[in-house]
Amino acid sequence: MRNLCYVAKTSSNHQPPLTLTPRQSLESAAVYGIIESAADIIERWNTETSTHARVTSMFNENKQEATVFIDRVKDLQKTMELLVSEDSNSERLVRAQRLMEIAMKRLQKEFYQILSTNRAYLDPESVSTRSSLTSERSSYSDFPDDDDYHTAAGDSIVEVEEATSNVMTELRSIAECMIASGYAKECISVYKSIRKSIIDEGVYRLEVEKINTAKAKRMSWEEVELKIRSWLEAVKVSMETLFKGEKILCDHVFESSDSIRESCFSEISREGALLLFTFPEIIALRTSKKNPPPEIIFRLLDMYSSLAGNWRAIESIFSFESTSVVRSQALKSLVSLSESIRSLLLEFESRIHRDSSKVVVRGGGVHPLTLSVVNHISLLADYSNVLVDILAGSPPPDRTLIPESYFNVSDSDDSPSSELAVRFAWLILVLLCKIDRKANYYKDCSVSVQYLFLTNNLHHVVSRARSSNVKQLLGEDWVKRHVGKIKQFSDSYKRLAWGPVLATLPENRMVEMSAEEVKDRFEKFSEGFERAYRKQGACVVPDRELRDEIRLSIARKLVPVYREFYNTRRSVILAGAGGVRNLSSVVRFTPEDVENHLSDLFSGEGISGSSSVSSPSSCRSRQSTS
Repeated sequence: MRNLCYVAKTSSNHQPPLTLTPRQSLESAAVYGIIESAADIIERWNTETSTHARVTSMFNENKQEATVFIDRVKDLQKTMELLVSEDSNSERLVRAQRLMEIAMKRLQKEFYQILSTNRAYLDPESVSTRSSLTSERSSYSDFPDDDDYHTAAGDSIVEVEEATSNVMTELRSIAECMIASGYAKECISVYKSIRKSIIDEGVYRLEVEKINTAKAKRMSWEEVELKIRSWLEAVKVSMETLFKGEKILCDHVFESSDSIRESCFSEISREGALLLFTFPEIIALRTSKKNPPPEIIFRLLDMYSSLAGNWRAIESIFSFESTSVVRSQALKSLVSLSESIRSLLLEFESRIHRDSSKVVVRGGGVHPLTLSVVNHISLLADYSNVLVDILAGSPPPDRTLIPESYFNVSDSDDSPSSELAVRFAWLILVLLCKIDRKANYYKDCSVSVQYLFLTNNLHHVVSRARSSNVKQLLGEDWVKRHVGKIKQFSDSYKRLAWGPVLATLPENRMVEMSAEEVKDRFEKFSEGFERAYRKQGACVVPDRELRDEIRLSIARKLVPVYREFYNTRRSVILAGAGGVRNLSSVVRFTPEDVENHLSDLFSGEGISGSSSVSSPSSCRSRQSTS
């Protein structure tokens, strides 16, 4: 016979038979009535004696009788406590204990059936959204009553909510009854077995698999990235529904016992949670031991953001002492990710420093290094919130190396956001210094192309900064300074490329000139314009707005001066020998011709060449000067 956990200890000495008073006789009759009343319903659902009981679910067939069954078992348990205190060897207690064993076997079967057959209503998503369903249902009252769609949706929500709530209530009533009757072990065993299989299946469907360091090393970076994307989705679902839903269900069913709630949830969820939260640490270790592609840092930042963003949920869901290992693993992964991200940022800066490409972009266009680095920095700026945490405590760049005219930051401002801004400003400065040196590769072409190259590249940097979070980090002042720098480079290009053409025309428009002098001026202008157009026609300005701006600026300076000279001096050529025939040989361009030629600039293909490479640190003076 089972020793019940609630049975009080009795003396080992034999107690003599008691003489019952009239009141005790009444109590004895009441005890007999309770036992027989319990026996009536318990025997009716005895799986050993009733075929109907073996194949039928009491809670499914007759919920009212199931409620009576629970009440009778509770009454029986209280009666047994009374009998133990009076005579632990009485026949009534023996009968009551036998009935209790039959009842517990029945309830264990019911518990199993409810858990097994109601998975749709006990899946973590249904349970975790139970409270939100009520809010969603009430929100439908904001819509017109005659809206059939919303009415149907509201009815569906009510149906799901009520079904889930009823099933959870039935499970709790059985669990409380079995625990109070000393059958907690049997109840827990059934619950753990079924619910752990559901959580394990959920983790498997989320494509979370066990990956060790050796396996991670053998994976290609493409495979790693796919695994990370799957993991990110898995974390979202796990924290919002899978583990959250299981915690809610466990807390509800075993509300009467804190220790059982902890034991069940811990055993059910710990393995899957550890599998989930170990993955980032393994990937972080892989990136630190094998040369990763630069873009892998964004996937690590995604994982860090996911863990950090779910940290409160992790602490809440896995709050038990027995699940502290889950919290510890999540924290270890955060630390490992932080270390790998910091390492990748240092490697990114080092890669810019080490760039030794001698590729000369045709026509002074935007260099591939500028494109890749600026794209990388712009994407990094999207993670500024988490980068502040990741880089906290890491030594920032030496502020004395950053010219004040490039980026003005107070030495006394050591806030995390200010330090992050300094880091971004420094990365861009390293790039600009490198580009400044690469401009020297155009010295065999002309100095003007060097300035066009600087204009194009700095414009690309500023344009991307304006359209990304880099502007929020560095501020409007930084943008304005560099817009001014773009104008300086552009003005230098126009002066060097087109200034000699403008210089062929007389400064004093009213000065008297002989026919020979006029002819000489027209010829010099034609030759100079042809030479400049031929050389600059190979240049490119990829940005349409900048291209139009430079074209218009050149035309505004050159065309009006030439048009006035053309209109006032052409008659001198016509009046000379040869007339019109001589005019066409001396004056090869009309003002309209000049305008048309200028409108075609900066869309051609460029030139190539090579030169030596200089270190970026020596260019700070050039970047800081106006």
